[in-house]
Amino acid sequence: MKLDLLLRNADIITMDDRRPHATSLGIWQGRIVGLDDELDGLDAAEVLDFDGATVTPGFIDAHCHTTWFGLGLGEVDVSGARGLDQLYAMLEADMATIGATGEEKTSDQHTKWLMATGFSQTQHGGEFPDIAVLDRITGERPLFMRHNSGHMTVVNSAALRLAGAESPSFQNPDGGVIVRDAAGRPTGLVQETAQELVQQLILPYSIADIEAALDRATRRYASEGITSFTEAGVGGGWIGHSPAELAAYLRAANGGRLHARAQVMPVLDVLHALDGHGLDSPGAVPKGLDLGISTGFGNDYLSLGPTKVFLDGSLLGETAAVSHEFCSHGQKDNAGNIGYFQADPARLRERIEAAYAAGWSIAAHAIGDRAIDLAIDVIADCQATYGPRTVPNRIEHASITRPDQLARLATAGIAVTPQASFFRKGGDGMTTSLGPDRLPWAYRAASFLEAGVTLAGSSDRPVADGNVLRGMQAFVDRRTDSGAVFGNPDERLTARQALDIYTNGAAAATGTMDIKGSLTPGKLADFTVLSGSPLDAPDIGALEVLATAVGGRFTYQATGAQSFNTLH
Repeated sequence: MKLDLLLRNADIITMDDRRPHATSLGIWQGRIVGLDDELDGLDAAEVLDFDGATVTPGFIDAHCHTTWFGLGLGEVDVSGARGLDQLYAMLEADMATIGATGEEKTSDQHTKWLMATGFSQTQHGGEFPDIAVLDRITGERPLFMRHNSGHMTVVNSAALRLAGAESPSFQNPDGGVIVRDAAGRPTGLVQETAQELVQQLILPYSIADIEAALDRATRRYASEGITSFTEAGVGGGWIGHSPAELAAYLRAANGGRLHARAQVMPVLDVLHALDGHGLDSPGAVPKGLDLGISTGFGNDYLSLGPTKVFLDGSLLGETAAVSHEFCSHGQKDNAGNIGYFQADPARLRERIEAAYAAGWSIAAHAIGDRAIDLAIDVIADCQATYGPRTVPNRIEHASITRPDQLARLATAGIAVTPQASFFRKGGDGMTTSLGPDRLPWAYRAASFLEAGVTLAGSSDRPVADGNVLRGMQAFVDRRTDSGAVFGNPDERLTARQALDIYTNGAAAATGTMDIKGSLTPGKLADFTVLSGSPLDAPDIGALEVLATAVGGRFTYQATGAQSFNTLH
């Protein structure tokens, strides 16, 4: 037998307790064949000397928004603005190149809009843009500026007129709000499901545009050591970009433009009745995709994950469904705010049960503890009725988790994806919003592991920083911009635990533990090469990604590491 690739002289952290460390690794047909002495007597088509560089299992981001991120790389990025005057200047600069009506551009529907990304009021002293100023800058050209949480958008009057939502008499949709001032005039802020009113004027993006976005986004992923990711919502709702979004993924994968393995979550909104689907439970109405396609369909490179359902909103936007009101930064007009569900809980339960009956695992977006209660109740009931799922059911974010909910999550086998990437930029604001009594419940980590809950590393990119190394460091130190430790200091992870959740933990949460998560013979040869070990680095985020490989093929090599020492 002749190997395809043999790595030598490497500091290999396998994340497999049966053999935690090695110096050599052999690869054949995209899989790991063996380590160290298991390779004795085997030759290889290519042998590389890594000169002591650290090799870890490939990083897995279990919750991100890749199409959104890739599209945003081609839009006006306002994330660097500090103060509204800087933000206005960025929009004015774009208008100067295009014109107030967009007539200088082509007739494509997206180019008529001023599309901006990366806005957060936390970067502007808690202030939102003045719609009167936005109107002066943009004229009749409609503006769509996504909040970095994804749960709200800033628009101008032109966009509201096109959506028919400018009038004070306009009724808010279920689960969303057109925010208005005391006189009933829109402020330009559009929350939750109300975003769809504007988005439907922009969507769908073409398959070609989405494919290009995936190419841009996953090239970035590869440069950061990411070999697999889960796209948390495609196909519809306010998070999707096209009803044919999966086709764009397939084209990108077949055309070599998808540079990491993808698990894709269709949003619950795109599932429809499967009239001919037989059920064990009489009277149930299953919901799915045609031909009965459901969670798990696909291959090692591109597959369908759980269906994504939004139960509540966001923490930064104070629309998450919590049991005690937000402190609201002392604002009297927000007294009594405990957030809200995105639809009537009974209706949400009915829709989730229909999807589960048709074979789908569930990924429930639940930020607040009230939403987490609903998610646990519904998922546990579905599992009891229809059985467990090979791909685990999940709660996305699980941001405010009460102590009593930990054991319930573990018993139900529900995985969670809290993001440490929120701590640095958003931690101080969330601390004020939550208050001291609930702060220990926020973005747990160590207590999830202690309770036996599957914890998956993820970023929620582009809502937050998607760099995995910085995410690991955030789980270790939990530092905010002010230097404070966010939440309960006892929730901090060790460096090994932080690496484990982005490898084994994320693999377990995505139902791929048998082929990913550790450098174990028989598993996929997905690995990341680093300038040092994350287990003992003073600052994990300062490490450099030297190379990334998927199935033994390099998807990224840093300048200067373009060719490791080739022995033959």
